[in-house]
Amino acid sequence: MSVIIRDAAPGDEARWRELWAGYTTFYQVDVPEDVTASVWQRVFSPASPLFMRVAEVDGAVEGFAICLTHEGTWVKEPLLYLEDLFLDARLRGRGIGKALLDDLVAMCKAKGWSRLYWHTNEDNATARKLYDQYVKSDGHVRYRMSF
Repeated sequence: MSVIIRDAAPGDEARWRELWAGYTTFYQVDVPEDVTASVWQRVFSPASPLFMRVAEVDGAVEGFAICLTHEGTWVKEPLLYLEDLFLDARLRGRGIGKALLDDLVAMCKAKGWSRLYWHTNEDNATARKLYDQYVKSDGHVRYRMSF
């Protein structure tokens, strides 16, 4: 199995949309089409802090990581927030998620970013098994208000 981690390309859209549908189904959320289209457009906009890395396995996109950089108040260097990470379910447990995370860690180090962080559902045992290999949960509780 050959895994390549790379920036998303415009030709990846159809496959990304399939994976995105699986991701939103997994989290039981309904993301409107105009929001999905906006995410895809912002990934390629130089004005947006959003970017996407994809995992290409034997020539096919099988996973993605959508991230954004932002400033923080406790550090001088930018932070990297991993907002979305998803793999085709049939390929989980084969090191592809780890390859995506390793890529982001290397990117942070190369660019001098101060921190990489993310969150997941408390009961997402599969993801937490991977994430705990990098760092234990910091114990913070998330509060979210939607408008």
